[in-house]
Amino acid sequence: MNLTVKIGFDEIVQLVKQLPASKIKQLQDSVNQEFISKKAKEEISSFQDFLLQAPVMNDEQLKEFEENRKKFKQWRTKK
Repeated sequence: MNLTVKIGFDEIVQLVKQLPASKIKQLQDSVNQEFISKKAKEEISSFQDFLLQAPVMNDEQLKEFEENRKKFKQWRTKK
């Protein structure tokens, strides 16, 4: 048997404030482990997907990039 109760955020905050400090710490640890860790993993995973889908240079583009880098380095170091 499942029971669902709709409680507003402010009500939850007021309930948590009534808990003893040790129970608040226990609740905080539980939330951190179960929800924040999952959220962080999802964000890391989506960032990795983003990086993996990024465009890549072919050999010709890489060669051109390296040549331009050399030219800019020479230009900056000239006196």
